[in-house]
Amino acid sequence: MIFYTIILPIGLLLLFFTFFVVKQQSAAIVERFGKFVSVRQSGLQLKIPIIDNVAGRLSLRIQQLDVVVETKTKDDVFVKLKVSVQFKVIKEKVYDAFYKLDNPGDQITSFIFDVVRAEVPKLILDDVFLKKDDIAIAVKSELQEAMTEYGFQIIKTLVTDIDPDAQVKESMNRINASEREKVAAQFEGEAQKILIIEKAKAEAESKRLQGQGIADQRREIARGLEDSVKVLNGVDINSQEASALIVVTQHYDTLQSVGAEANSNLILMPNSPQAGSEMLNNMVASFTASNQIGEEMKKARMQQKGKESK
Repeated sequence: MIFYTIILPIGLLLLFFTFFVVKQQSAAIVERFGKFVSVRQSGLQLKIPIIDNVAGRLSLRIQQLDVVVETKTKDDVFVKLKVSVQFKVIKEKVYDAFYKLDNPGDQITSFIFDVVRAEVPKLILDDVFLKKDDIAIAVKSELQEAMTEYGFQIIKTLVTDIDPDAQVKESMNRINASEREKVAAQFEGEAQKILIIEKAKAEAESKRLQGQGIADQRREIARGLEDSVKVLNGVDINSQEASALIVVTQHYDTLQSVGAEANSNLILMPNSPQAGSEMLNNMVASFTASNQIGEEMKKARMQQKGKESK
């Protein structure tokens, strides 16, 4: 009875406290009367019951710590940076990681604050965005040098977010929008310039062709008049009579064209049979007067040149 009631339970209890399990990617610290004895790795482990004690366990997996740092840039803009640090306990330095640091998270956070607040004030806001990788490298370098002594390996350091003050972001958005509007206005102006140039070229070509058409038209009219005068001269009608007949014919053709249009305006023109002869005489008289004036002006210039030569 004593064996089953006292010895066996005590034996099972001691056996229970003799064996313990360490999970994969973990390490256990075994102490004896408060003094470090050994580091146990994953698997089934033994210890002396009551005398030995598992003081703590450390994970050997990669861990991540996110730290938000608020600081000021060189151009006096307050900005918040989110720095993510990935780290793990070095397997061979579990003792240092367990005993040398009471709270590794706080220690890493302090180093991040120190480095970020030393690097960012050297840069303007735009350079903070451009050189965030340089900031991350500086943080990793500082952490690696400091934390290796305590048994921690820094795997990766990333600046995952840069958040300026709300008013600064609004101002940056307005600047960006203004720049885009400026570029759009430049493209729109270039497009309008091209349209105006092409329109002017088209109008110039149209006027050139129109002028060429009018010149061809007048040339053909002159040829037609010449042929008409020749035909009339062939039937014993002199040039003056032939010209008068042609003018009268064109006069009546004009009246007929005006009358044929439904929306034409009223035009008052001489319509008597003598009108053609009068119009021809007036034209001849004007040509004669113009020729006389031209001759007189030519003589006057010749006389002026003679006086100047003397």
